[in-house]
Amino acid sequence: MPVAQRIAQLRAEIERHNHAYYVLDAPAVPDAEYDRLFRELQALETQHPELLTPDSPTQRVGGKVLDGFAPVRHAVPMLSIRTETDTESSGAVNFDTRVHNALETQSGDIEYNCELKFDGLAINLRYERGVLVQAATRGDGETGEDVTQNIRTIHCIPLHLNGCSAEVLEVRGEVYMSRRDFNRYNEKQREQGLQTLVNPRNGAAGSIRQLDPALAARRPLSFYAYGLGEVKGWTLPGTHSEILDALRRFGLPVCEERIVARGAAELAGFHRSVAAKRDALPFDIDGVVYKVNSLKLQAELGFVSREPRWAVAHKFPAEEQLTVLRDIEVQVGRTGKLTPVAKLEPIFVGGTTVSNATLHNEDEIRRKDVHIGDTVIVRRAGDVIPEVVGVLAERRPAGAKPFVMPTVCPVCGSHVVREEGEAAARCTGGLFCAAQRKQAILHFAGRRAMDIEGLGDKLVDQLVDENIIHSLPDLYRLDVATLAALERMAAKSAQNIVDALEKSKHATLNRFLFALGIRNVGESTAKDLARHFGNLQAVMQATAEQLLQVSDIGPIVAQSIVDFFGESHNREVVQQLITLGVHWEEHESTGARVLPLSGKTFVLTGTLASMGRDEAKSRLEALGAKVAGSVSKKTDCVVAGEEAGSKLIRAQELNVPIWNEAELIQQLKECEKS
Repeated sequence: MPVAQRIAQLRAEIERHNHAYYVLDAPAVPDAEYDRLFRELQALETQHPELLTPDSPTQRVGGKVLDGFAPVRHAVPMLSIRTETDTESSGAVNFDTRVHNALETQSGDIEYNCELKFDGLAINLRYERGVLVQAATRGDGETGEDVTQNIRTIHCIPLHLNGCSAEVLEVRGEVYMSRRDFNRYNEKQREQGLQTLVNPRNGAAGSIRQLDPALAARRPLSFYAYGLGEVKGWTLPGTHSEILDALRRFGLPVCEERIVARGAAELAGFHRSVAAKRDALPFDIDGVVYKVNSLKLQAELGFVSREPRWAVAHKFPAEEQLTVLRDIEVQVGRTGKLTPVAKLEPIFVGGTTVSNATLHNEDEIRRKDVHIGDTVIVRRAGDVIPEVVGVLAERRPAGAKPFVMPTVCPVCGSHVVREEGEAAARCTGGLFCAAQRKQAILHFAGRRAMDIEGLGDKLVDQLVDENIIHSLPDLYRLDVATLAALERMAAKSAQNIVDALEKSKHATLNRFLFALGIRNVGESTAKDLARHFGNLQAVMQATAEQLLQVSDIGPIVAQSIVDFFGESHNREVVQQLITLGVHWEEHESTGARVLPLSGKTFVLTGTLASMGRDEAKSRLEALGAKVAGSVSKKTDCVVAGEEAGSKLIRAQELNVPIWNEAELIQQLKECEKS
């Protein structure tokens, strides 16, 4: 196949996959297959630069950093539309009445196209012969900025239209950031201690106006088309709704939350229905838009004061408002995370009265320069917790006070620590802190911890909420009568819980250590600790230097263990559990002794007839091995039981040694003797 033909074929196939993934949200091929096609196209274009075109999918990643944005004069001005802020009925009636008056008719219902009013950045996309050649911001309506390179990085915007060869087709729409993408982006930024975005709209606008397209490409943006600018060589349909249908056929994303309505009553109904589901939408909107559907009537209505008579934006209550921050309190979450919460002068925002808003963490407060007494911008969007997104520093009163994160937990008095590289401060009193009580109990009772069958979320909620359990030792003080008195708990169920608690007393040291919920200590680390030290007292008394001698334990984990057992509350809980009968077999410390399978990585696959996979894993780990879940070049051995699947095939491909069950049993016996 000629190179030019193969390049054209690859581009068409990749754009189909882009449309399926970014517009339809229905990916048609695995990521690996998409990547293979993309790499092939990149290689061919590198080998044949004369065949590279601006509409190639490879050109979405951004080019050189711009010195500035060139001005773009709009062939058809990008005008704003009038705004209505009255209730759903009066706002709709006002617009419908104005249209009737302008058309000098009082009879018959006029047909309207009803759409969402997106809260993003208006963009004009210019296609010539179906190819995207330019993208510009609204600017002042007459002149915008050329942001073509940045717009190319938005995958849902087609670089080439399907079935449209118009000499010129300018498509107008909104670049926006979904709530999910906005929240994910900000969470990643906070984790890295980097600047967060104020809100999705600012995120979209700021991304498009980045002078470095590579930076713009890293921000997750989307686009919806809603209208036209200049058009040459394409016959317009008769209605606005038909225009949107055509744009969708061309491959442009068009929001499906739209209807054709007749008369004021149906306009009001659309406003009401959208307002009811506004919080459930995946993106921010600040209202709805009504447009006279007939293009003929639009032309007859014309414009007034540079606003079209045939369209109006019917707004919802604002989602950002100004208020005064009266105080900052610190809340302790279920995992011990300390979150500063703004106590606000109550303000109506996003359809509800807000008096509290999150400030996320200490770094965010410093970055935003928030002081107690400041006038702040509060945002509430959808079901997201209200947050303080900015400060009006010029309104700061003389007595405004900076925030200081407490060094002890406001709930239990335990020390507060902030690990290196983390934005969050945490309480170290995990077993003692009332704020962490439910989470601590559920973790303690988990299947891989103390395995207390029947002790689930609802029962724990009852036990804690009714003040029956205040800390972990209280679990082992429960009796049948107390449990049976709880709502939806019969005598038999109560007896089962008591029996499960009694059974759980027969533990292992590694399970007990894991059950304590020490930060950064997972199952594997708990096993390493138990194997290395042999007994609980040695673990509790270990210094950070001694802990660093344990396999795979680094400075952060070591400090977490020292901090946990450094709290007298936690040591007291451990002692009470032992006094109440929780026990396990202890052994002498292995210290620095190298176990027979130390440094070896095993993978188990298939069914082991004479022993379960859990038993095999435990015996391998007791001999110092690591048991992984997938096969790689670093795997030392794969144990294949009956009906072994893809892991066995992968091991054969990589020439990794393979044992059957009999070989595993023999090797375990030999190692356990040594």
